[in-house]
Amino acid sequence: MSASPDTQDAAGIEKVVIIGSGPAGWTAAIYAARANLNPVSIIGVPASNPAPVLPGGQLMLTTEVENYPGFPDGVTGPEMMERFQKQAERFGTRIISDDVVKCDFSSRPFTLHLAEGGTVRAHSVIIATGATANWIGLPNELRLAQCGGGVSACAVCDGALPIFRNQPLAVVGGGDTAMEEASYLTKFASKVYVIHRRDSFRASKTMQERILKAPNAEVLWNKAVVDVTGQDRIEAVVLEDTVTKARSTLAVKGLFIAIGHSPATRFLAGSGVELDASGYVHLKARNSFTNVDGVFAAGDVADSVYRQAVSAAGMGCQAAIDAERWLAAHGVH
Repeated sequence: MSASPDTQDAAGIEKVVIIGSGPAGWTAAIYAARANLNPVSIIGVPASNPAPVLPGGQLMLTTEVENYPGFPDGVTGPEMMERFQKQAERFGTRIISDDVVKCDFSSRPFTLHLAEGGTVRAHSVIIATGATANWIGLPNELRLAQCGGGVSACAVCDGALPIFRNQPLAVVGGGDTAMEEASYLTKFASKVYVIHRRDSFRASKTMQERILKAPNAEVLWNKAVVDVTGQDRIEAVVLEDTVTKARSTLAVKGLFIAIGHSPATRFLAGSGVELDASGYVHLKARNSFTNVDGVFAAGDVADSVYRQAVSAAGMGCQAAIDAERWLAAHGVH
């Protein structure tokens, strides 16, 4: 939808535009709306990557969220994002269902180019597009991830759920993220198998030692997951030896994919916003300021460490407050 003229300034420029619709984006919208900034949220459209990428972010693929404060009985990821959106809309946030494909931050007001051909101009912008988990791309892996069948890309988010406790679990990966995920799961699982397609880890020596010394962890070297079995819940993974090509089956009740994340920053190419070596938005300090004056970032798009809904929401709050103060300092009320 287009922004209504009465919520823009005389030149049709929005005070603040939020790109993204996960915990960071919706929290920023709530705070900005309550500050009378009349925000516009550009929430994106469904895509695949290879798993579905939906407005609402990674929580749209999460069945049970038990570690977000205020939900003592847990809540599904989609329900949580629906509540966030309704709260943002209650205070007047306007929504555009489109993708931003290019940003012109070379002069103010900024110009955001949309996939369907339109443009939005803004005095300030909050980038909250998040990051997507890297998946193997197997049909059954993605199907079971979407239906809550025991395949996940976040052990810290899901590993403590009752369905995984005292069960054999598998982690795919060989970097620090995989070691962290596997180490966390050893607290709950009867056995944790770390599946790695090479004969050595990329992870730091310290992180490796935690797994190699864990009594209920076992590393399966030179193995790749080529299929996931189970109808409603995962029953096993099919492994292929990367050297001999021999196949075997490993019975597990949970599969955690830990082969990294990709920040959703491709649309920032040529915008001047500084990214780090991994493509995440680089923040200048412990706030939401990017290197471009008037452009802020929040959530997983700027956080490769914590990647939690609650930390993303906190960053969204920061970004809205930073934007409000920046706008006031520049005479935009």
